[in-house]
Amino acid sequence: MAGAGGAALGRAALAAPLVLLYYGFSIGITFYNKWLMKSFPFPLLVTLLHLLLIFALAALARALARCRSGRPRAALSWADCLRRAAPAALSTSLDIGLSNWSFLYVTVSLYTMTKSSAILFILLFSLLFKLEEMRVTLLLVVLLIAGGLFMFTYKSTQFNAQGFVLVLCASFLGGIRWTLTQILMQKAELGLPLSISERLSRFHEAGMLFSLEICILFLATHLLGDRLSLLNWLGFAVCLLGISLHVVLKAMNSKGDKALEPHKESSSAPDLELLLRHPQHGEEEEEVVETPQQH
Repeated sequence: MAGAGGAALGRAALAAPLVLLYYGFSIGITFYNKWLMKSFPFPLLVTLLHLLLIFALAALARALARCRSGRPRAALSWADCLRRAAPAALSTSLDIGLSNWSFLYVTVSLYTMTKSSAILFILLFSLLFKLEEMRVTLLLVVLLIAGGLFMFTYKSTQFNAQGFVLVLCASFLGGIRWTLTQILMQKAELGLPLSISERLSRFHEAGMLFSLEICILFLATHLLGDRLSLLNWLGFAVCLLGISLHVVLKAMNSKGDKALEPHKESSSAPDLELLLRHPQHGEEEEEVVETPQQH
């Protein structure tokens, strides 16, 4: 027991700086973008430079991974890039661009609250693409989040219609972005089965998300002078209630799916196994999955 306690304490001590680093970067980037748009009011140019930098860093990471492993990385054909990856990439760039643009007009608090409505559009597109099943509880989630957003923006003293529309459009595109990304990453034949792992995308960690939003609103009111009424704070609480309900429901469904995994393993695992494994000497050539044509 003492050994287990010591190991848990060691993990907590190791995780603490990472959590603080995550909070610092997540909160800092929001306030930095707001400051940058005031000093350099060219949001689309900033977005272009941002995406070019990400592209360069991703290319460097792929090259380093290839040198370390000695194996080629997964690559898509031009047809797959245009047909499957381009819609997700376009919605991502527009989401970021409109978000940066909105900082010219809205406060940090209004931006944070409105951007949280992206979960509504994620639910909508998940239903359209049949990633989710329609349930009464989902309707309750939608009503809580939409109602909270309405209460937050109703008679807001610092409301700006143009900026609000920009953030709302960014949230809409964010719903398309994350839905298309999930579909893309779960296509086993493309060799990109990353979002299958819950460890790579911990959206069930609701506490971190909620405390992050609260920290941003607190700092916005105290550092930038954002003014929030009691009704605005109540709307924020209602919206968080809807988001937390959605997270709890997803966690419950995830546990139910894991309970069924032993029965599905023989039928669903081979595709993923063949993609991730590397044939050993003596294995027959037919066991290797055909990879997409590289460019």
